[in-house]
Amino acid sequence: MAGKCLAHSEVHLTHKDIFICFEGMIALNSSLRPLDLVTALKAAAEPTRLRILMLLADSELSVKDLTVILGQSQPRISRHLKLLAEAGLVERFQDGSWAYFHVSERTDGGRLAHSLVAAVDTNDTATSRDRARADALKAERSMAAQNYFQKSADQWDRIRALHIEEREVENEMLAALGPGPFNLLLDLGTGTGRSLELFTGRYKRGLGLDVSQAMLAYARNNLSAAGLTNAEVRHGDLYQLALKDDAADAVIMHQVLHYLSEPQHALREAARVLAPGGRLLIVDFAPHDMESMRSDHAHVRLGFSRETIEGWMIDAGLTPRINRDLRPAGDDRTPKLTVSLWLGERVAVPPATLRREPANLERIAR
Repeated sequence: MAGKCLAHSEVHLTHKDIFICFEGMIALNSSLRPLDLVTALKAAAEPTRLRILMLLADSELSVKDLTVILGQSQPRISRHLKLLAEAGLVERFQDGSWAYFHVSERTDGGRLAHSLVAAVDTNDTATSRDRARADALKAERSMAAQNYFQKSADQWDRIRALHIEEREVENEMLAALGPGPFNLLLDLGTGTGRSLELFTGRYKRGLGLDVSQAMLAYARNNLSAAGLTNAEVRHGDLYQLALKDDAADAVIMHQVLHYLSEPQHALREAARVLAPGGRLLIVDFAPHDMESMRSDHAHVRLGFSRETIEGWMIDAGLTPRINRDLRPAGDDRTPKLTVSLWLGERVAVPPATLRREPANLERIAR
């Protein structure tokens, strides 16, 4: 008996009757092939694996994290994760020496997992306990990351006091990069993840890369607190991005280049992953002579001129579109830093008038 559901009082059922009702069933909305769908459902049809799916649908976690939350051994957790990954329900990514797992919203398997998780009673005792342990673990890590960040906060504040208000810089960034929408926005040297927050609503997927694990932990907590499910951060080498050519529609390098010994190399790599028509937004300091920035704040370069950055853009196959200098108010007796903004666009064939001989990567930008 199938179709419209009948109340038990409307029909006499015996142990020989089979009653099938489609009302209230899970809307899977899956495009998986039948065999793949069966494999995925089998993988999820185990209590611990379903608990893992619920945790990973909410945040990115490592094997170690899951052993702490679930109170199970590492080999057992690894086995469950292997089955879930093979079924396409979770994704694994390497972050330095650590491996993290999460449920993606971009894949058929991930969307199926979200549908299954949405059908689970969140007030279940085991589910509530898992969530509480996960929240406690996040809070512990957030505190550790904040302690790290606060140790450097006074340096950040001293630098900010030397230039125009950050709010004004961000307004200029929003205007320069444009409304999008961008399929993939890449934030190189993401730091706290602020640029990913700033451009919320203008990209389908945001990816931030940084070499500092402590800053990545801080950024993850910021993005989680902001509810940004389509943005993520990863450990990454700016000189050798683990991305294919033409992968991104927009790339941001906000106050990054002055920390690098080979800033042109990093810019070339950013240009490589830009799709035709893609935009590279660079925000950094104009040339200055504050040597204390080297000794006190680990700056390798003391700012960049318009000609230097635009020359590097042209060498990398980009067309410079925008350059703005944001000068702080104040008298000339107080040392100040000018923030400069550049926007370059990748075109299919760079105009002949913009072609130049490649410059040396080690050219000093002063």
